[in-house]
Amino acid sequence: MAVTAGTAVSGALAAERPTAKGPFAPEWQSLMKYQCPAWFRDAKLGIWSVWGPECVPEQGDWYARNMYVEGHPQYKHHLETWGHPSKLGYKDIVPLWKAENWDPDRLMRLYQQAGARYFCVIAQHHDNVDCWNSRFHRWNSVNMGPKKDIVGLWRRAALQRGLRFGVTEHLGASWGWFRVSKGADKLGPLAGVPYDGANPKYAGLYHAGNEDPKEGWYSEDTPDSYKREWSQRIGDLVDTYQPDLLYSDGSLPFGGYGRNLLAHFYNSNASRHGGKLEAVYTCKFNPKSEIPTGGWYSKDGGEFAPGSCVQDIERGVEDNIKAAPWQTDTCVGNWYYQRDVKYKSTTQVVQMLADIVSKNGNLLLNFPLRSDGTLDAQEEKIAAELAEWTRLNGEAVFGTRPWRVFGEGGTQVAAGHFNEGKQRYTAGDIRFTTREGKLYAIALGWPESGKLTIKALAGATVGSVKMLGSPDALQCARTAGGLVVELPASRPGAHAFVLRIEGAAA
Repeated sequence: MAVTAGTAVSGALAAERPTAKGPFAPEWQSLMKYQCPAWFRDAKLGIWSVWGPECVPEQGDWYARNMYVEGHPQYKHHLETWGHPSKLGYKDIVPLWKAENWDPDRLMRLYQQAGARYFCVIAQHHDNVDCWNSRFHRWNSVNMGPKKDIVGLWRRAALQRGLRFGVTEHLGASWGWFRVSKGADKLGPLAGVPYDGANPKYAGLYHAGNEDPKEGWYSEDTPDSYKREWSQRIGDLVDTYQPDLLYSDGSLPFGGYGRNLLAHFYNSNASRHGGKLEAVYTCKFNPKSEIPTGGWYSKDGGEFAPGSCVQDIERGVEDNIKAAPWQTDTCVGNWYYQRDVKYKSTTQVVQMLADIVSKNGNLLLNFPLRSDGTLDAQEEKIAAELAEWTRLNGEAVFGTRPWRVFGEGGTQVAAGHFNEGKQRYTAGDIRFTTREGKLYAIALGWPESGKLTIKALAGATVGSVKMLGSPDALQCARTAGGLVVELPASRPGAHAFVLRIEGAAA
């Protein structure tokens, strides 16, 4: 029987935002009946564009906040480049984002060639600027800056290339995150002079009522008025652009407001697909305390219930195969473009992809654009090399499922956010996937001996063993220590090397 999602939330909110009818109600017991669609399980690789006005200084992530933190490198950069934030603040940076050389069609072609099966765009960061033609917020990319519907143009390019389209929202933290704009220097010639965020004229950008410096940036004192605004703006985003993926930076925000929106997202998506749910909602889980109705309160102030969505891990991985699909989101460099940043190598990206896929996960990889809307030469190189690797080895990644074990080798770290820097893969690390009865062993390096020993196949009888990209069947020997495979004389490709094994128990 169809359920009206808005019925479990306040009448005022239901009146403000009509909600779709469908199988999901805004209660954890209902939302936990969610099933991840096959397209996401098959996709394995998504490309993300974290791009907005914070890219203007090309100084990396969180510029809109850190420029108000006295002594921070981004504060110093702002002071030297534009002046003091009491006079020229983030409101003056926003119009400088012009996107003058942005070509979404060319970029989407590049991302598709790199192997992306879905594409996500950041709809707004904590900086409170909507990158679409927002009905509820005048600080948006159509009114100012590029004067373009960034989300809409990305969507058109993605769908034309056959990619699934997703949007990421980071609005829940904005009210507390921007508190610093209401402060002032403690030292120097302008000590005590309020930053421009304290001017009520600009409350539409910096918010009002968020002056208390003691509260954190995911604030427990966020007022209902802002929660309603979040619901309106993200609801507008979902309804206007009809994404198949929605991501929240954190857990599900704002209690009933968040559950109502999530039920609406699922129901409206199923309605557009003839009753088949194609929607994916990803958020993060940082447990704090249990909710009596079946979920968990999270340390970031939101909620989470296992099974209600796809769990996202920021810049980290799982330590084993997970029964439910999950996602890592990470970046080749910094989230927003940063000059002179050290990028991940293509080898690191490929190794992460193999590790994540072997554990039933997906990789969402951000290529940050410069202010003008272009990739730099290093990013172009990484994308081109990734394209070559997936062209040769994609059958071991796309549409696969985990084997009985994820892999073997010495490199392993604990599961969790921000652990990717601890991973140091070697030629002794192997990751496994399966598809259509075939077992794939992905070697994360090339052994100097020219032989690869697969311990998980010790004593196993196998049929043919081939390396993707090499024409000949390989010689192998069954030993008590594992299946020893003689590798080809020359390496096909680079970064990681895939054995296709037929006849083994896959």
